Amino acid sequence: MSTSTFKAVILAGGSGERFWPLSTPERPKQFLRVFGGASLIRQAVSRLDGLVSPKDVFVVTAKNLVAATRKELPEIPKCNILGEPMRRDTGAAVALGVGLAASDADPVIGFFSSDQMVSNPKAFRKVVSKAVAIARRKQVIVTLGIKPTYPATCFGYISPKTRTFVEKPDAKTAKKYVKAGYLWNAGMFIARASTFRGAFAAHAPELERLTSSTRAAGSKAPSTKHLFALYSKLPKISFDYAVMEKSKNVEVVPGDFGWDDVGSFAAFDKYFPHDSRGNVREGPCTVVEADGNICVARSARISLLGVKNLVVVTTPDSVLVADKSRLTDMKKLFKK
Repeated sequence: MSTSTFKAVILAGGSGERFWPLSTPERPKQFLRVFGGASLIRQAVSRLDGLVSPKDVFVVTAKNLVAATRKELPEIPKCNILGEPMRRDTGAAVALGVGLAASDADPVIGFFSSDQMVSNPKAFRKVVSKAVAIARRKQVIVTLGIKPTYPATCFGYISPKTRTFVEKPDAKTAKKYVKAGYLWNAGMFIARASTFRGAFAAHAPELERLTSSTRAAGSKAPSTKHLFALYSKLPKISFDYAVMEKSKNVEVVPGDFGWDDVGSFAAFDKYFPHDSRGNVREGPCTVVEADGNICVARSARISLLGVKNLVVVTTPDSVLVADKSRLTDMKKLFKK
């Protein structure tokens, strides 16, 4: 059996708009120390301990976040942290990561998000180890499917029987998916570098060109000018759309390790204690005759009287007031 090296790539280019104003373009969600004592990106790297050494961990992030990422993860070689010149979704990020991590061999490469929660790291490592073993034996892209705990409409799903990917469903369809044994798509992918490159060549040749160009740079990261020229020609497309929905050589490994993408302020209801009327209060908050609110005060005191199901957040330069039912629409605020 092949014992090819395992390398990990952390995808850390997200802007975290659904956590604004705690998350900003200069300090997005993955750097937040809200859910536990460590930042989400630190947790993402730490849960890989024992599976991969720091020299074999790579980070693909935004160009304006490279310095902050290096400061947050000092054990990772500086040359392993590369900034994209512009956002082109996960398709380009994965292609860049393959080229960066496979400059001189055909390792097994795993892609993991920088801004998710895993409550059982030991179980996570066991599932990843199983996926890595499959990727070493077979020319397949292995994806981790999460056993649903409820019929979520905010995640994509995977059918483990047909190995097909489906987009975020409505509530009725989500119930059908859960009943039929579908799994949540956690956006974690593991395969040999050659398998990723073959999939790009077959389904997204423009992404294969990015991988080839990055790999040609060897141990040196491609120049900013060169990357900009490459990225300016790329479509904005997710890895799911570009590759996974078209590929036949896909394996699904189910996982149950307390995964959560902590995608919005609704996560505060899950991870923070509530008062007797169902309010979450972090920071100086006064709540009177109010129910089911999330109150996060990072600057001025927040006082709530007689309101229900609101999210109120203050930071030194911004205030958010939103209905809980509208948290999935947060991106609309940035179109104004």
